[in-house]
Amino acid sequence: MPRFGKRSRERLIEGKRSQKRQNQLVKEGKSKTKFGLHVMGKAVDIAPYPIDWDARDDFHYLGGFVLGIANRLGYKIRWGGDWNASSLFKGKRTTKDNTFDDLVHFEILD
Repeated sequence: MPRFGKRSRERLIEGKRSQKRQNQLVKEGKSKTKFGLHVMGKAVDIAPYPIDWDARDDFHYLGGFVLGIANRLGYKIRWGGDWNASSLFKGKRTTKDNTFDDLVHFEILD
């Protein structure tokens, strides 16, 4: 079975976080919520590889892909590129209504 090297392990998906890590990210301005779904294990941050933070189209493509697969499997999720899920559940087909983009963030809705 393939194994990740040290460098790859350091760059893996970030899912469940400790409260200490969440507090650190809020302090650094990388997160907006002190008690987020990452702490509860209901959110994950993923990015297309190789990561190019300026390649918005890549993040939107990945976001659409993940949303589509989740929908097909019967999971309701929310993406940080469309917080109010207008493009999926409200029929508005837009992601331009966000005031804060977190294009790597996906969370499971109850």
